[in-house]
Amino acid sequence: MNKYQYKVQGVDYDVEIVNVEGNVAQVNVNGIPFEVELKQPINPATMPHKPVIAAPKPQPAAEAAPQKEKPAENAQAKGMKVTAPLPGTITEIKVKVGDAIKDGDTVVILEAMKMQNNIEAECSGTVTSVLVSKGDTVMEGDALITIG
Repeated sequence: MNKYQYKVQGVDYDVEIVNVEGNVAQVNVNGIPFEVELKQPINPATMPHKPVIAAPKPQPAAEAAPQKEKPAENAQAKGMKVTAPLPGTITEIKVKVGDAIKDGDTVVILEAMKMQNNIEAECSGTVTSVLVSKGDTVMEGDALITIG
């Protein structure tokens, strides 16, 4: 496993690359697991150290609960993602999987810099996945929901 330390806008992050398959990497950022999509697959021949492919660690049911929406990755690939425009904390989720929504509907409320921000759908359709939970901290560009 490759471990790195980054400083982004004055905040320290410990990043551990757990697994890389094609253009999807499983990483831990400050101990929190994330699955990230790379713009292009990593060529292992060009990496200074080949990533170690490790089996995912089983998680207790209490830890797995916030990840319950993650199995919708296939649905996510087939729909439009609504992403966080800035870093913040999810304070309310206004939709659930299967809801029909219209362009401009508020889908998530994100608190950033002590302000509540309505995050709106950028297209009409049906919610195919909700990728966050109330209380989650998200970074700019993180996918919040997917509309199919």
